[in-house]
Amino acid sequence: MTDSGEDSAPAGKDPHNERQMWWWLGYFLFGIHIVAFVMIYAVTHAPK
Repeated sequence: MTDSGEDSAPAGKDPHNERQMWWWLGYFLFGIHIVAFVMIYAVTHAPK
């Protein structure tokens, strides 16, 4: 067994992939809010 920094991450998990997942989740949630605000704007400004 070599001590090359592999002990810092749990077995089967790559810290880079986990960070990328958090970025993806952040962008996804941000996008959902943008879509929601556009839908609210469209509903409140729809012609009667």
